[in-house]
Amino acid sequence: MAKASFHEEHPASLSGELKEMADQGIAEQSQWFFKTGEGEYGEGDRFLGIRVPELRKIARRNRNIPLDSCSKLLDSAYHEERLLALFILVLKFEKGDESLRKAVFDLYFEKLDRVNNWDLIDSSAPHIAGAWLADKKKDILYTLALSDNLWERRIAILATFFYIKNDSYDDTLAIAGMLKGDSEDLIHKAVGWMLREVGKRDGEVERAFLREHCSEMPRTMLRYAIERFPEDERQRFLKPKLSVPTCRDAS
Repeated sequence: MAKASFHEEHPASLSGELKEMADQGIAEQSQWFFKTGEGEYGEGDRFLGIRVPELRKIARRNRNIPLDSCSKLLDSAYHEERLLALFILVLKFEKGDESLRKAVFDLYFEKLDRVNNWDLIDSSAPHIAGAWLADKKKDILYTLALSDNLWERRIAILATFFYIKNDSYDDTLAIAGMLKGDSEDLIHKAVGWMLREVGKRDGEVERAFLREHCSEMPRTMLRYAIERFPEDERQRFLKPKLSVPTCRDAS
């Protein structure tokens, strides 16, 4: 039997390795970038100061650590330790059998409150939540879309990226419709991004949705959605949104 790696035998050492790599300058930049100040969306989050490419390398080396170790990393106060855990969980899910995939999905939802910033969500929701639910009922995504929690709503729409990549748009459009009146900028950007991704694959599907809903969409959401449109078409959609017919005329 192959000898276990050091981190498989001593998973707590992963946390120590990350702390040895800490860079205060990068940490301070990250705390600003991820809005960790009082009243901001990432309030109180703590950073070690480690770049994402380095975390991905560490994840690949330690993809075989136990799920329990991933769970402990997700409980960390440090953003990078939670992100590392999610990178490892995605690798496990992608290479795992049905039993492991289910275990990863179950852990993900057990620790959903630790998936609490946009990069953590964007790196994991399509690859775990979206992928597992691809051939199953997706009621949980619709429940998350109705959540009072900003991050749960973002998970709901980002999970559908997996379906977009497989040329299936119904869930994206349905959840986008639920979130079109959301008050949070991070939801506006996420929904607009997913609509744009739909449009890359089927422009008429996206345009039909926009003609129906653009008068109710926040400006940021609409701008993200139409970013790749020809300029003259963008301007038609961006006319003052006085009524639904105004948007339906944008064709």
